[in-house]
Amino acid sequence: MTRPRRSLFVKYFVTLFVAVVVPLMLGSATEAWFAFRDNRLDLDEILQVEARSAADRIQAFTDGIRDQLGWVVQFPWTAGEDDQRRVDGLRLLQQVPAIVSLSLVDPTGTERVFVSRVSMNRTGRGADMSADPAVVGARANRVWYGPVHYQRDSEPYMRIAVAGNRAAAGIVVADINLKLIWDIIAAIRIGDTGHALVVDDSGRLIAHPDISLVLRSGAGAGEFDRLKSVVSAANGSAVATTGEDGKPVVALSVRAPNVGWTVIAEQPALEAFESIRAALRRSLMLIGFGIVFALVLAYWRACRMWGPIRQLEDGVERIGMGQFDHRITIKSHDELEQLAIRFNQMAGELATSQQKSERINRLKQFLAPQVAELVEHSDQGVLDGQRREVVAIFGDLRGFTAFSARAEPDVIIAVLREYYEAIGAVTARHAATLIRFAGDGVMVLVNAPVACENPAQRGIRLAIDMQAAVQSLANYWNARDCAIGFGVGIAMGPATVGTLGWHGRLDYTAIGNVVNLASRLCDLAEDAQILVDPVVTGHVKDSTALASIGERAIKGYDRALEVFAVVRNAGPLPHPGCRLRPADVRPVEAGFCRLAPELSPTDAG
Repeated sequence: MTRPRRSLFVKYFVTLFVAVVVPLMLGSATEAWFAFRDNRLDLDEILQVEARSAADRIQAFTDGIRDQLGWVVQFPWTAGEDDQRRVDGLRLLQQVPAIVSLSLVDPTGTERVFVSRVSMNRTGRGADMSADPAVVGARANRVWYGPVHYQRDSEPYMRIAVAGNRAAAGIVVADINLKLIWDIIAAIRIGDTGHALVVDDSGRLIAHPDISLVLRSGAGAGEFDRLKSVVSAANGSAVATTGEDGKPVVALSVRAPNVGWTVIAEQPALEAFESIRAALRRSLMLIGFGIVFALVLAYWRACRMWGPIRQLEDGVERIGMGQFDHRITIKSHDELEQLAIRFNQMAGELATSQQKSERINRLKQFLAPQVAELVEHSDQGVLDGQRREVVAIFGDLRGFTAFSARAEPDVIIAVLREYYEAIGAVTARHAATLIRFAGDGVMVLVNAPVACENPAQRGIRLAIDMQAAVQSLANYWNARDCAIGFGVGIAMGPATVGTLGWHGRLDYTAIGNVVNLASRLCDLAEDAQILVDPVVTGHVKDSTALASIGERAIKGYDRALEVFAVVRNAGPLPHPGCRLRPADVRPVEAGFCRLAPELSPTDAG
């Protein structure tokens, strides 16, 4: 590789300088960003709490008045009780200072009693109020809150109407002086100069810490309406805008649910973001100090590192090209020397790892993965010939010969590839040893060369999963006019296991009667059938549903052997060469009857 013309001194001076300054700047920027975000979250929370508190207190204020009004319309109107109702009204005026006047309306909509702090009281049949919006609203919803209006174009008022629980109780309509809400708003302080205010749907001011703004009625209504629109559009989040006085503020709004007013909590932006500005000033001071420190440090380290760095650079280049035998020597008596030692150790480990990986990859081309791992990581004596109890499983595709005679080569290869992948995946999942593929046949061993617990149980589960996996593929093949099935045979017994072959090709295999028996059972099995020898049956009968299909002559055996089949879903058990009768299928043992139910004549057919 062509070396750059730029001096290593310059390169490492710049590198070290940037390595110090850039993280410092990034850290400061990150800190500023997170501080700003946390400040906004805290500000949101504070404004939300204050606005929600004001809204809740306003709701409590109006709910208290509503409940008090409800007491005077508890009972039905009767003749001659106008004076008593007047007394109740006067008592309510004494109890609730915010109520300026109230009218008691009988069920016909006629005003019967009127009491007020500023007008003459009157009793008897008065004006017809049946069409009054307050009466209509109370009859429809039981409680009606009217819009805010200004008497004498100064103080804000609103009307509240409450209907009795029964129509005969009538309706009470009260005028409420909202100036008393000022106490609620004036008590809210956000920081040093932040405050809250209340506006109605039209943007008119209802309550403000500066009560003179409220008493001036429509003065500044346009600014409050604009502020309400901007803050409400933020959907409950704080937003930076200009306040009613034209200065930048951070504001948040909450709706008072019963009366439909908007409570706005705001804080001047200068005060709200003061902590952010202080953090930025500290960060700039830290960055300035860091730049000076980085200049000194980079110059000193660049002078000390350019020689060893060149050696390391050359060593990395050689290792990258695969020269794992390359070593470097640095005698600096510091961490660079330790780095050189670790570099040499790393090169040796990489060389060993590469050699090991190459050996395993070569072995996996000829051996099962478990065998290849044993060859590399274990005593190779485990692969020598030895006698071991194994479970042999053979599988074979049904109808494959006829299929391959008429199918195109690419179709045959595609089917075999899908078949091999399914068998390989199931075998690996059960940690078994895939001995070989032979065309459309497969041989699998359990308990060799890797020993396992309950090999018979593991083998039968492997056979069932293998049959399920291939049958799933067979359904897909049959849908494409490829009539292919799959049969499985499984047997357990002693066998001689080990590697056979010569130095250019080794195969791990098993030899013995158990292998021949599993192969013969596979030959007898029909599509979707798993045939099992008596030894495996004896080990798994308490956990797997099996049923005998009778004694069958096995090639190479002097006498007939009783063969068992895995019962799947209590359905019919296929039998080679004949149809089953109920007498042919019997439980393995008396204690196994609950797992291998007898087939009915219909099932046997």
